[in-house]
Amino acid sequence: MRFVAFSSRNQKEIIRDPLTLLFGIGLPIVIMWLFTIMQGNMPMELYRIENLAPGVIVFSFSFLTLFSGMLLGKDKSSSLLMRIFVSPLKSSEYMIGYTIPLFIIAFIQIIVCFITAFVLDLQFDWNVLVAIIVLLFNALLYISFGLLLGTFFTDKQVGGLFAIFVNSSAWLSGTWFSLDMIGGLFEKIAYALPFVHAVDSTRFALKGEYSEILVPSLWVLVYTLIIFIIAIIGFKKKMKS
Repeated sequence: MRFVAFSSRNQKEIIRDPLTLLFGIGLPIVIMWLFTIMQGNMPMELYRIENLAPGVIVFSFSFLTLFSGMLLGKDKSSSLLMRIFVSPLKSSEYMIGYTIPLFIIAFIQIIVCFITAFVLDLQFDWNVLVAIIVLLFNALLYISFGLLLGTFFTDKQVGGLFAIFVNSSAWLSGTWFSLDMIGGLFEKIAYALPFVHAVDSTRFALKGEYSEILVPSLWVLVYTLIIFIIAIIGFKKKMKS
């Protein structure tokens, strides 16, 4: 439990920038509301609240990538990490220390978005609880991407790379349009990446199609583990240098 104090410090550091935090929570609410209005005026199955909510929540996790990448990149650029490297923490424990406060933020994002979805006529049932569990695992994927960026880039570089990441993950997730509308190489690339699988697993959970959750969840899990391992190894090398 040596990482608890470090995790507490990171949580305080994130809270010091409340505007960015509120933006990461508030923007998905606005998007969900606007697309629900669009669905009412121009009915599309994809924008029904039970299909839209999972995609928007997964999209909101992109801000976890920004938070984790900026925080780690900033710490690495300053003398903070150099001072705390004298502690007995291992590189994996540093990663856990960064992950815990972001995991809490992910939980808040999920709850706030689902409350909004209920207001917009999403029906509450046990499937929602299953979807929350699936979403928490999906959140780790986006946190791992942020830690990877923060390990190898500075906070300023992370800001620029985030613009590429958020657009890529949004377009390749199947949130805003069905991927088979484009098909071909684009669809194959999308399904070779984890973003569409994160959205699909959540949609299956919310619909109660539990037998369909396993495959996309495995895609997300494998990507998450690989990225975390790369981030830990890279961070360990940074510690030694």
